[in-house]
Amino acid sequence: MSWTTKPSATTKIPTRATPYCTSAMLERWTSVMLPRYATKQGALLPILHDLQHEYRHIPYQAMVEVSSFLGISPAEVLDTVTFYEEFHTEPVGKCVIGICQSIACEVCGHQKLLDHVRTRLGIEPHQTTADGKFTLLALECLGSCDTAPVALLNEKLHENLTIAKIDTLIDEACSAGIDEARSGGGH
Repeated sequence: MSWTTKPSATTKIPTRATPYCTSAMLERWTSVMLPRYATKQGALLPILHDLQHEYRHIPYQAMVEVSSFLGISPAEVLDTVTFYEEFHTEPVGKCVIGICQSIACEVCGHQKLLDHVRTRLGIEPHQTTADGKFTLLALECLGSCDTAPVALLNEKLHENLTIAKIDTLIDEACSAGIDEARSGGGH
């Protein structure tokens, strides 16, 4: 493996005229989130969750806006976003399927599930279908080892999965309309 360098000093961050951190968000963060923490930086994770739920990813411009709001460097925000698998820097599909790949799920057949979903949707883990409907993730432990294999479908845990069950979940997401499936998933 070789390291590929990026021209980060000269890379332009795509921006839009309208800020991602809206005045309503900034007001809510100031009145609700910041008072919960000893330092402003303590509110970083909840703020990132808020942005992720609003935009289904955390754009680089939003990271710069958050860094300015919290008085920390953009690099600290980027480090946090890229450290946690649950945060995305690119838009994800309306239906996100995260298959657990922990040791318990591995023993119970997660690879067959993952391979089946990869083939069915025509994407690899951490990719989104061309129509923007589905994103497939391979996740670390979801904390439900006694019901392995498991997966998250729009943040809702599904246990004791089989290929037939995962197909049913995908079919339901398609037939119910992905927006309806999304609203039941905690967004």
